[in-house]
Amino acid sequence: MSVWFVTGASRGLGLEIVKAALDRGDEVVATARDPRAIEQSLGTSAGLLALPLDVTSQDQADEAVRQAIARFGRIDVLVNNAGRGLVGAVEETSDAEARAVFDINVFGLLTVLRAVVPTMRAARAGRILNISSTGGVVAWAGWGVYSATKFALEGITEALRLELAPLGIQVTSVQPGPLRTDFLASSSLGQVERVIADYAPTGGASREWAGANHGLQEGDPVKAAGALTTLVDLDEMPARLPLGTSTLADIRAKLAAVGAELEEWQELSRSTDVVPA
Repeated sequence: MSVWFVTGASRGLGLEIVKAALDRGDEVVATARDPRAIEQSLGTSAGLLALPLDVTSQDQADEAVRQAIARFGRIDVLVNNAGRGLVGAVEETSDAEARAVFDINVFGLLTVLRAVVPTMRAARAGRILNISSTGGVVAWAGWGVYSATKFALEGITEALRLELAPLGIQVTSVQPGPLRTDFLASSSLGQVERVIADYAPTGGASREWAGANHGLQEGDPVKAAGALTTLVDLDEMPARLPLGTSTLADIRAKLAAVGAELEEWQELSRSTDVVPA
């Protein structure tokens, strides 16, 4: 039996992860800004501890971990799932809008890591799943600032994996494609206030796509949650786990384009080396 600590657990993928863990007999600390939403969906049980957590608050994160340890004695699996989207061209995005999404997606993740990792280091064991996105590998017009938060998460995860591996803790970046959750609804996806006409075919098209595709996403969040329960049971978790057919296609196309560009410009790249005397 494992003890899970899941952020952003009141809806969407987070809620499905909690359900999947409970269904297999694990114990779960499910956190959200309003934990009553978790109990309304799942009821109460001995294996479920629903706690309030605003991931931007270190005090709340530390208290949630304290209560988790008091209730279950340890944390085996941390799922950093809390996050928010933002659509709009880079120039259209205000400083406040950019900072707000970075506060949750990047600094919030770091806040939770600081609270949970010490317990895992003490146990010399643990699994950490950082929920990234296809947008953590590939950036599209209209999603630049959101992708920047997920690119940051990818860098944090890659380094954290190296830092924690000698201490018995494994770390994976999970990269879902479009899941059929409420991510494209206004409750999860912010839209920048400023609209610049020149970006109508690019950033504007992304805004239109988000509105038109809510509820039509290709990914099944229940199956995604099941993939994560499979992942944490592996002897060795991969560094990255893309989820979904379109994610695989998008990442493969990005890697192929980067590889081709490296080949095309390698002479200019090498020309900057210091020439040995």
